[in-house]
Amino acid sequence: MILLSACLAGVPCRMDGKSKPVPALTALALRGEAILVCPEVLGGLPTPRSPSERQPDGRVRSAQGADVTEAFRRGAERALEICRSRGCCCAVLKARSPSCGKDCIYDGSFSGRLVPGNGVFAALLQESGIPVLTEEEALTELPQLAAEAVREQSGGRP
Repeated sequence: MILLSACLAGVPCRMDGKSKPVPALTALALRGEAILVCPEVLGGLPTPRSPSERQPDGRVRSAQGADVTEAFRRGAERALEICRSRGCCCAVLKARSPSCGKDCIYDGSFSGRLVPGNGVFAALLQESGIPVLTEEEALTELPQLAAEAVREQSGGRP
């Protein structure tokens, strides 16, 4: 089972009230092979909501200056609980998101500038030993991760 950012499967939960569906990932969800989560919604944030960015100090602020760090952390913890309880082998998350971004996020200035870093949820998953892919990486790397998970579940037999 794969954990998937809900917006990538067509759920309109992004800050702008829209989704960013990726057909191959939507198909996984429709086949029952993915568990959908939106950490920001799980943390209690509304849809739509003010854009937020992770700051250099690790906190998350909205474009209006509100500190929304606790909602992001709460949502990340809830999403991690779902991931663990459903036995997900990996997560495919929305690139550059303040929750889900992996390796590259917006710099906190709301200028569109990208910097190395992880979103709150992506970082928590990685700290917990759960592999994280962006939707951009998933199409090439997901088959390999799925094969590795099957091997682990079968005791190392191919």
